[in-house]
Amino acid sequence: MKLPAFLRSSTTRFFALVFILQLISGTALLLFVRHIIADELERTSRTLVTALRDDLIADYEHEGSRGLRQLIATRLATTGARDAAVLLDDPVGNHLAGNIEDWPPFLPFNAGWQVTPPLYRVGRDKPEQMGVISTKLPDGTHLLVGHVIEGDLRVRRLTGEAMIAALLLAIPLALLGAIVATRVITARVERIAETARRVGMGDLSLRVPADESRGDAFGDLAEAINLMLARIEALVAELRVVTDSLAHDLRSPLTRLSATIDRAMRETDDEAAAAALERVGAEADTLLAMLSTALQISRAEAGIGRDRFVSTDLGRMLEDLAEVYGPLAEERGFTLTASGQGHADVHRELVGQALANLVDNAMKYGRAGGHIRLSVATHGDFVSLLVDDDGPGIPADQREQALRRFGRLDPARQPGGAGLGLALAAAVSRLHGGGIELGDNEPGLSVRLSLPRLQT
Repeated sequence: MKLPAFLRSSTTRFFALVFILQLISGTALLLFVRHIIADELERTSRTLVTALRDDLIADYEHEGSRGLRQLIATRLATTGARDAAVLLDDPVGNHLAGNIEDWPPFLPFNAGWQVTPPLYRVGRDKPEQMGVISTKLPDGTHLLVGHVIEGDLRVRRLTGEAMIAALLLAIPLALLGAIVATRVITARVERIAETARRVGMGDLSLRVPADESRGDAFGDLAEAINLMLARIEALVAELRVVTDSLAHDLRSPLTRLSATIDRAMRETDDEAAAAALERVGAEADTLLAMLSTALQISRAEAGIGRDRFVSTDLGRMLEDLAEVYGPLAEERGFTLTASGQGHADVHRELVGQALANLVDNAMKYGRAGGHIRLSVATHGDFVSLLVDDDGPGIPADQREQALRRFGRLDPARQPGGAGLGLALAAAVSRLHGGGIELGDNEPGLSVRLSLPRLQT
């Protein structure tokens, strides 16, 4: 089963990573502290038992078995020995001294420190868990020395409960930490992304703020991006010079050529020559239109023209377009209508030219007697301009090619045209920070230009 998109995003994975790492580190720290406490409690009890055993053995070595029994009684009578447990048995297991009645059957006569199951002490009505050391004395008697560790176990239980409570508290803290870390990183990435978006929309003077990021990976990234943007700005400036020069150098001779052809057509009386000149003039006009459109596309793709964005009533723009193209559409057997309301900050001339090209395409390739519909619709922060026709449309697998420059689809479309109308519409939509979508009008082609309502 495929996970939802937000669960597969890098932001979600980074959030989860930070959250899990904080929980793991917090749990590891608490377990380490609990282990240190438990180890210290056991070490203290073992030290007490070892010290008492050594004292008893030392007295045994000086006073013998009788002196040892007296010392055991004396030690157990002191206040400081309230948690002590001592048993002295003779070689056959008879009780000689101490506050434990019988030798535990599971305990060897000569063993190091170990924690026993609960044992009864004389005068106690409940068994108690102890840590004990057993020793076999030279005369065959057995000495067991222990310390009640019920208090230590209680501290361990409290420590465990405190650890669980701390973990429960750590969960919201880890969530908060993950949220803060994710927002900090996301905010810094978003600043870079926003700069890239605005540069992509044509504002080439923008740079990524780098002052607060110096000395780290984000600073290096900002510096690299800014170097790239400076290079792009320089290249676009050069492109602007080249395109302007190209427009001037090519338009002028083409305009003069067109004027010369018109003059020759007026002066000649030869019908065949006049027809030939007319065809040449039409080709010159087509070439001039192709040049103008290609230059418009290049300038739009370079981001040139953003400074001319103005708030525009798009519904009124479509009505004006329908009014201008209405007679021509009617002459060619089409019905042209406009509907809808919407406002956006746009380059009026470029958007108007793009829509005019789409209408021209619809009349060129649409079904004779069909209907061409212009409409505008608002959805969220975007407004859509649609041009729908009743023609053969464009197959889904060829629509990407149709959006390229000179992307003529001879198998699906009628001959004629330079294949620049859709390319210009796509370039204009990208200049505005929007996009273009070719769809099926069932039948026919539906072209949707999506533009942001407000430019930032």
